[in-house]
Amino acid sequence: MTIRSPMRRSCTRLAGLAVMFLVVSPAGAQPVSTIGVLLPGAPPPADNPCLDAFRRALEELGYAEGKTHRLEPRWSGGRVDGPFENASELARLRVDIVVAMTTTAALDAKRATSTIPIVMGPVPYPVELNLVTSLPRPGGNVTGTALLTPELMQKRVQVLKEALPGASLVVVLRPPATFDQMVKDYETAAKQLALRIHVIRVERVDDLAGAFKAAAQKRAHAVLLTQSSFFRQHRAQIAELGRRHRLPVLSGEAGAAEAGALIFHGPSVVDACHRAAAFVDRILKGAKPADLPVEQPTKIELVVNLKTAKALGLTLAQSILGRADRVIE
Repeated sequence: MTIRSPMRRSCTRLAGLAVMFLVVSPAGAQPVSTIGVLLPGAPPPADNPCLDAFRRALEELGYAEGKTHRLEPRWSGGRVDGPFENASELARLRVDIVVAMTTTAALDAKRATSTIPIVMGPVPYPVELNLVTSLPRPGGNVTGTALLTPELMQKRVQVLKEALPGASLVVVLRPPATFDQMVKDYETAAKQLALRIHVIRVERVDDLAGAFKAAAQKRAHAVLLTQSSFFRQHRAQIAELGRRHRLPVLSGEAGAAEAGALIFHGPSVVDACHRAAAFVDRILKGAKPADLPVEQPTKIELVVNLKTAKALGLTLAQSILGRADRVIE
């Protein structure tokens, strides 16, 4: 006769429960990943196409929010120190990945952590900003999409010359935060096209009127903007000043042509936000940011405002109109 001790009977019952648990648990179940997202502006219900595109892309890749992952979005709220505070908070939470949707957010995220993978949404000049070592071999913990590159900025000047073949003097407006390399790339392309560049700094919104007046007095043939959230925020006023001084405006800020600028030429920011999900997917599956080459924009848009051209008395080259992704009439 075999007598089992109470302790042995308890161990047997626990082993049986463990087997039952293994049987009923879903096969291949994965832990829920936490993805921090650094965003500009205010939280919902404010419109944020970038976050919407990122969410949609994750769904297309088979992710289900709340089941496979949890998002931890953080908005800067317009505060200068907002991005760094948010990045530091996400680092303390030990999220699995940080997705930075602005340049400032990417820089602050890198300052906040050297171990958590960081995916850049649309960020200009990541090499020159020391976010990555190079585009093909980023190194470190940062990868993603380069919104602007020297080639793209130079191509923008070529578009302006093609649209306005008689132009010889172009005024470039730049706010203080503009990266110097942008202006250098404009100047490089201008020399090759026999264009003269005159740079005017604008410190605040009140300087815009004076800048356009100075451009008109210099008899500039066009105004070319550097890339800046400042210009995006004030695109309607810039377009109106261009019409008032009869100066065509070329901008790389989304929505500029719709606001009345003559031409928008640049990458789709929303497309770059969409692409960020592919990097997140690969990192969650084991890839290291250092081994994932930084992508350049795959979708460059050209939008022409024909209504503005007519108001300025301009006849645009058919080659530009034929290549435009959209013509506003």
